[in-house]
Amino acid sequence: MQQRQIGTHTVSAIGLGGMPMSIEGRPEQERSVTTIHAALDAGVTLIDTADAYHRDGNEVGHNEQLIADALRSYSGSTDDVLVATKGGHLRPGDGSWTQNGRPEYLKEAAKASAKRLGVDAIGLYQFHRPDPDVAYADSIGALVELLDEGVIQMAGISNATVAQIDEANKVLGGRLVSVQNQFSPAFRTSLEELQHCASIGVAFLPWSPLGGIGKAGDLGSKHDAFGQVAEAHGVSPQQVALAWELALAPIVVPIPGASRPESITDSVKAADLTLTAEELDALNAA
Repeated sequence: MQQRQIGTHTVSAIGLGGMPMSIEGRPEQERSVTTIHAALDAGVTLIDTADAYHRDGNEVGHNEQLIADALRSYSGSTDDVLVATKGGHLRPGDGSWTQNGRPEYLKEAAKASAKRLGVDAIGLYQFHRPDPDVAYADSIGALVELLDEGVIQMAGISNATVAQIDEANKVLGGRLVSVQNQFSPAFRTSLEELQHCASIGVAFLPWSPLGGIGKAGDLGSKHDAFGQVAEAHGVSPQQVALAWELALAPIVVPIPGASRPESITDSVKAADLTLTAEELDALNAA
């Protein structure tokens, strides 16, 4: 598979997002493990998770533990797999999402994530979402300490503006390696952040790159241009969307969520799909 760079790590151009395997509507664990193994078989070497990817209030880190178990039970080598996790978001168990960006909380959350993942140092740790009650620089300061203490190997941020990207990179002393924002054919608000990341050489990881849980299947019908290009190539509209995102900049690494082996094995084929300049122009304008 085509490869891309996140900091010091070379990863597959298409990653795997773990959230659908652990929140409401999640499948049985056996199917989730099979999905992760299918991704690894297909060459995926980036798996994205978070301690907040869980359903009930008493199961913080459900997805991290699931991924750790799946990696341990995989028959092949996982030495090249980068597991990226996040902290700063919470799910009380009532379906809501809250924030906690206090430095002391983030430091303890990262250590708990490392324990669940079974690693001495987390490959990539990302501040999940800004907390309006905590100064952004203070939250990022926790990542600096985690880096310096060796709890994490690389630091990233999520759901950030251009100004926050620059602030985070400044606080980190130029060590920011990734930004994870929502981006898809239906949600292009983060294009400015994507382009800014390209200008400073920071990886951009689109979350919900196919439109989100329950919406990815309608991508071709709701966005005619993607459906038409897909028909011309004899592939799925989802592959076209991911190939389009990859073509936007060499720092883009989409992380489509999946809970079925068929979904992720289809998605990874986007890395080998070449779109013409005319097709890209049509998709950009769609």
